[in-house]
Amino acid sequence: METYFDLVPLIVILPGIGLLINLFAGKYLGEKGVGIVAVGASVSAFIVSVLLWIALVDADYEPAVVNMPLLGTWIRIPSAGIEIPWQFRVDTLSVTMMLIVTGVGSLIHLYAVGYMHGDERFPRFFVYLNLFLVFMLTLVGGNNFLMMFVGWEGVGLCSFLLIGFWFDKPRGEGWKNSNAARKAFIANRVGDFGLVVGLLLTFWTFGTLDYYKPGEEPIPAAEHAEAETEEPVFAPEVETEAAEEEALGGQLGVFNQAHLWLEEGGHQVNFGLFSMSLEATLTIITLLFLLGATGKSAQIPLFVWLPDAMAGPTPVSALIHAATMVTAGVYMMVRSNVFFHAADATSFVVTVIGATTALMAGFIAMGQWDIKKVLAYSTVSQLGFMVAAVGVGAYAAAMFHLATHAFFKALLFLGSGSVIHGVEHGHHHLHSHGSGGHHHDEPFDAQDMRNMGGLRHRMPITYWTYLIGTLALAGIIPFAGFWSKDEILLDSLRLGTEQGRLDGYYGFVLLLIAAGFTAFYMTRQVALVFWGEPRTEAAAHASESSPTMTIPLIVLAVLSVIGGFMNVPDGFPVLGSLFGVHQLTSWLEHSVVYAHAGSFNALLAVIAVVIALAAIYGGRLIYSDRVLSGLKRDPLETDPRTSRAFALANARLYWDEFYDRTFVRPYRAAAWWLADKLDWGFWHDFVHERLIYGTFQGLTNLLTEPVDRGLIDRTFNGVAEVIRATAARLRTVQTGYVRVYALSVLFGTLLVMLLILFPVLRDLLGM
Repeated sequence: METYFDLVPLIVILPGIGLLINLFAGKYLGEKGVGIVAVGASVSAFIVSVLLWIALVDADYEPAVVNMPLLGTWIRIPSAGIEIPWQFRVDTLSVTMMLIVTGVGSLIHLYAVGYMHGDERFPRFFVYLNLFLVFMLTLVGGNNFLMMFVGWEGVGLCSFLLIGFWFDKPRGEGWKNSNAARKAFIANRVGDFGLVVGLLLTFWTFGTLDYYKPGEEPIPAAEHAEAETEEPVFAPEVETEAAEEEALGGQLGVFNQAHLWLEEGGHQVNFGLFSMSLEATLTIITLLFLLGATGKSAQIPLFVWLPDAMAGPTPVSALIHAATMVTAGVYMMVRSNVFFHAADATSFVVTVIGATTALMAGFIAMGQWDIKKVLAYSTVSQLGFMVAAVGVGAYAAAMFHLATHAFFKALLFLGSGSVIHGVEHGHHHLHSHGSGGHHHDEPFDAQDMRNMGGLRHRMPITYWTYLIGTLALAGIIPFAGFWSKDEILLDSLRLGTEQGRLDGYYGFVLLLIAAGFTAFYMTRQVALVFWGEPRTEAAAHASESSPTMTIPLIVLAVLSVIGGFMNVPDGFPVLGSLFGVHQLTSWLEHSVVYAHAGSFNALLAVIAVVIALAAIYGGRLIYSDRVLSGLKRDPLETDPRTSRAFALANARLYWDEFYDRTFVRPYRAAAWWLADKLDWGFWHDFVHERLIYGTFQGLTNLLTEPVDRGLIDRTFNGVAEVIRATAARLRTVQTGYVRVYALSVLFGTLLVMLLILFPVLRDLLGM
């Protein structure tokens, strides 16, 4: 099975081949051919991921490092001792991400074949999807931070292309998509700046960007080693002293160097003019990494791009973000768990940002009418759960929720796409048959939940799968979301009770409230979309989606039910003995040094489920069939007790206005001032017109009048006048008569003889 490790380059080569075929031959293949190539490339990459998983298990979880053909030596500067190879790392963490990206990605590709049917840019869309896979797999599969950054920026490019794919939609929708793409691009560049500085600081500190060198395994933390009751997971191949020598010589990757230096204590990082402790340096590095993660994983303060990015574009584009791209920040922090574990101050900030984002986004979701915007803010909220998990040190729980979230959020986004597709079909059916409903020229928003209702009868597969995704997201046992959320809540509470950490209590309380919000807004969405009676003719004539769209829904629904069983906590009755306990955590412990598992807390689980069920029950009471039948305004909007809260949620807590006043307007004002004063007033008027042009003009005038006309022209004109006068006098001699020329020859001969005889005459005369 070790030979399977050699297949890892194919995981990016195969999607790359798919995108090249569709790029150059897509217009000749037709939709069917393009779909086969794109889906086949994605499925092939998934098969490679499965083979890597098998190989890793057979190799007793020992990681492997594989060079990319033709790119083994990527960056090499011998004089500076810099060598950064293009290497893939096959370990439990990278393979987990590969399985999620390629598995969910394959279902997205299959779904897109049906959803994008008839689009004039059908081949281009799948080129973008395949390219997205290439960069995302580079991000999660690389063995160094620089490869991760290449993938990081690559998925940012693909994000821009996918968000703005429908840039030409009518009635201003195309402009909204283009604006959302630009918003996403700029917000992510702000975060990426922090990440770049963090990477530069990492290289300065450790002399390398490699996670681990070939043949090197993670060195276990002392606390982890003591907590192990079975055979230790890690078995370092080198002794501590030898490892220290290698670390001092730059022979280890960044994480083992950091681990050894931290154990040694007192290590200083020299910056030339000053030095800083390793702990302080790691705090700065992790804060910069966090800034990058807030952009990519949509956390406060850089989350504002994601709702617009998911609401406007195709559901497929939104899903590829929700299920894969936005998890890149979480993956990066989990991969860097050695750094974050050593930076307590950063961990505190991470917990606060994650928990606050989860609560805030969950609250906003309760007031949205757009079906995809609800899911967009839900995605931001769930990412907050993952980020908070990293903050409290629950790295395995963060990855667990990342995996389960990929299942049920993919299901919900694809389900929303199916709903939109069905409602649009009903709207077009009415127009084509000329039977009432909305006029073709009238604006009709197929994403507005107020235009839906009663779809459970028209779209049964979509309804039941969507309901399963809702229960999973709400954290209802035994669905997947229950297990991962419960583990994050338990780790947050344990951090507070056992270590007395304020961020633990803060994270636990806010995340528990956010979980209640989640159950409520998802109940509201299901009620508005599927329950009651159709509120528009378009909803009444909606139809179920094609099998290419419903089959992925069924597969994801199954995963949303059983996905949580891969990490059943210790102490849970029946299921623990049936599926094993903490399977995912035990798997991740081989690559995530500070991954840990906890036991099941029945009381906490009951509290979380009761809160979720109470929120569902309350949502059902508020959004009853009677209320839905005559819905004109949201019940929360009409009730004086909740109207202000609903207005805040509907207005998204005025975050966009806050950003507009705090950042956009001052930026524009500064830009206009700089354009007027600096560019036009100073540079153009003073530097260009006065300094450069004025000086040049003055020098030109000086050279023109005194020098050119006064000196040069007079000198040359005087010489010319002398020559002219002389020539005029000489012309009088040349009469044309032979006698004149003969006389001239005579005088010339006499003159020559005189010159020859002059010395003789001088001697005779005694001169």
